[in-house]
Amino acid sequence: MSTASARRSTVNEPDRTGADRDGGAASRILVVDDEPNLAEVLSMALRFQGFTVETAASGREAISAVAGFKPHLMVLDVMLPDMEGFEVAERLGAQRAGVPIIFLTARDSTEDKVRGLSGGGDDYMTKPFSLEELVARIRTILRRTGQAAADSGRLVFADLELDEESHEVIRAGEPIDLTATEFRLLRYLMLNPRRVMTRSELLDHVWNYDFGGDGRVLETYVSYLRKKLDAHGPPLIRTVRGVGYGLTPPRG
Repeated sequence: MSTASARRSTVNEPDRTGADRDGGAASRILVVDDEPNLAEVLSMALRFQGFTVETAASGREAISAVAGFKPHLMVLDVMLPDMEGFEVAERLGAQRAGVPIIFLTARDSTEDKVRGLSGGGDDYMTKPFSLEELVARIRTILRRTGQAAADSGRLVFADLELDEESHEVIRAGEPIDLTATEFRLLRYLMLNPRRVMTRSELLDHVWNYDFGGDGRVLETYVSYLRKKLDAHGPPLIRTVRGVGYGLTPPRG
């Protein structure tokens, strides 16, 4: 099955023009699913909403990731190749109390729902599901359990700071004057640190449309932004030829 087909048959993607991104910039979500297409769609959608996301394809990977990634919430598929999601929750033991769980499954029997909710789950959604509803439930659970990261509207990467409310950008203590488009581009890069963003992702999320032409507009704004940032310190924007751009810490 192609990625496009998986997206159509598994979830309904959100309307990007009305996406609600508040309250999730620093909240960590662990997506556990052995279907690569679904895991990819969920990860991309949640990152677009401002969450930090990691994925796992098995129960063992999930248990290991909880210890290392320390998620604020886990989206956990019930049917995994090595064990059921219910068993993952059970094996996490005391840790699961600090990690809210939303179970995902194609099984919609009352018995399964009761088992999931009584076995450590905070919510239970059946496939296919609405992505908007999943995001809303994630935010509700994070607020209810006190797991939501504080949303100060301030993003920090190395010596670079961005204030979403005042639209101020500071590097090494020096203010940097950015245009509205440069600010949106930098904000999206800072929401996805150390990750190389493809040209199509950046064009879509910064300019809010699916871009079918060349990427010269993106290259131009990356050049403008790079010059302004580099004037106050070592380079932060990395170019990966044939792929895109990302923020990387200064060497040394």
